[in-house]
Amino acid sequence: MKPESWIERWKTGRTGFHLSHTNPWLEKCWAQVAAPAGSTVFVPLCGKSLDLLWLRDQGYQVIGVEISQLAVGGFFAENGMQPRVDHIENFERWRCDGITLLVGDFFNLDSGMLADVASVYDRASLIALPVEMRRKYVEKKRELFASALPTLLITLEYDQQQMSGPPFCVDLSEVEVLYRQRFRISRIISEDILDAEPHFKSKGLTSLIENVYLLQPK
Repeated sequence: MKPESWIERWKTGRTGFHLSHTNPWLEKCWAQVAAPAGSTVFVPLCGKSLDLLWLRDQGYQVIGVEISQLAVGGFFAENGMQPRVDHIENFERWRCDGITLLVGDFFNLDSGMLADVASVYDRASLIALPVEMRRKYVEKKRELFASALPTLLITLEYDQQQMSGPPFCVDLSEVEVLYRQRFRISRIISEDILDAEPHFKSKGLTSLIENVYLLQPK
């Protein structure tokens, strides 16, 4: 999906991917990442996710990137935070209370902006991208981080003849193709969440599997 399409989704409120609560798999599984206490967690394509607050409240520094300024502004305003806003290269940088959000295109990031990152949380970024962009996304992360970083990855799996994304279907075989070169891949959760997602059931899906992967550097 083109950047302009995501910006338009935020403008028109077509943001069904946004949760009004912390993702329960993050709360349940993050400890297995074993991110060093007080280190920096990177959250790509973060929107205005409340997961940012949860990670900060666990004692981490958090840095996210999001192409929609509306989403970033909404995150700080809705959580009663007054950020400092400046510019770094071709990004707006919003900072407050241990959370830094970069407004701009993920693919324009420079490794220097993320020099302190020690781990990655990907709940809705890989599955936000069509198949032809997913490999580019993984290649960009390889460019940004010279060493592989422990990652908590959450994906969705469904019959693509019943629905087309976004969010897109990313199955285990694709995760392995994308990540096996640098990571040991463990699927730690696999659960059908369709009954809790009537919007997707109305689209004709008969199953919606949410998978949680722990990616540990080899």
